[in-house]
Amino acid sequence: MADLIAIQGTTVKIPDQTFWQLEVCNACRYCEGYCAVFPALERKRRFSPEDVVYLANLCHDCRACFYACMYAPPHEFGVNIPKALAEVREQTYSQYALPKVVSNLARRNAWLLVIGGIVSLIFFGIVAALSPTGLFTARQGPGAFYSVIPYLVMMLPALLISLYAIWVMLAGAFAFARDIGARRNVTLRQTLSAASEALSLRYLRGGTAGGCFYPTERTSNARLGFHMLVFYGFISAFVATIIAAVMQDIFGLEPPYPILSPPVILGSLGGIGLIVGATGLLVLKWRSDRHPADGRSLNLDWLFLLSLNVVAITGMLLLILRETPAMGVLLVVHLATVLALYVSAPYGKFAHFLYRYAALVQNRIESR
Repeated sequence: MADLIAIQGTTVKIPDQTFWQLEVCNACRYCEGYCAVFPALERKRRFSPEDVVYLANLCHDCRACFYACMYAPPHEFGVNIPKALAEVREQTYSQYALPKVVSNLARRNAWLLVIGGIVSLIFFGIVAALSPTGLFTARQGPGAFYSVIPYLVMMLPALLISLYAIWVMLAGAFAFARDIGARRNVTLRQTLSAASEALSLRYLRGGTAGGCFYPTERTSNARLGFHMLVFYGFISAFVATIIAAVMQDIFGLEPPYPILSPPVILGSLGGIGLIVGATGLLVLKWRSDRHPADGRSLNLDWLFLLSLNVVAITGMLLLILRETPAMGVLLVVHLATVLALYVSAPYGKFAHFLYRYAALVQNRIESR
């Protein structure tokens, strides 16, 4: 048996066991100082399906509660809050994805990523092969990239898919916020406080001064550090892209840009941060305890980190080898991996930041 919550014409399946585990936690309250989940949990006497979806996305999987719980396996109660909430959290990626006719793509994220990558690779490969100067010719100076793949061919697909991905993620996030109540009576101060918690990754610090219980039962700040590198590496790369667009479209300066130019400096810092952070998180996940983990969520994590790593590595190789005959091939591969990431973004772990932020806002509203 499972309770169902109606979400945009579909349902999130929440096992009765999940409700029971939360009620056990609410009676015990040993973990109330560990993270935002347990104070939020204690504000409830009974749990609706909306409450569980909210708590699931408020959880940062620090696992302090699992290792501290006297009722965790092998106890007969078998309380495993990180796994129970991860199972619900993973469902939100598909249940809030739009349009509903393709929302099931979240359950087939690997296929979406692979097919998107192959189609993009073929498309850009054909365009590059038709280039008058050939695919394996060394090019230098402004406009070198566009001699392989024309600007409009490079820009239009990325722009359209980016706008689509942003629309899907924002529509899902607003629907999620509506369902959990985060859009009611919210103030600017609460949204800013939640933003501060999100940007500082506050709840990845674990329930103790030593950090998360990740990848094993011993505390460590490694997960926090690698997450910081991934998050701010992505922000740095995104800012570099915006600056490059301004330099090109407003000031008429075509890429590739000099090594000491703002787009290259920020892009390089972002790429290095993404590579180190994503690789570090992959190593931690490889070593991590599987008992408090949900298999589907773990697979989405692997896909997301691997795709980020491939994008960052191909981008850095393109920067290093941009004046060699390898530039054309590397440009095709990099654009294909970026486009595949954009296509799969609304249906995978990429979207979780928006849901988690909405949950942090709701936590601020409730704790007012």
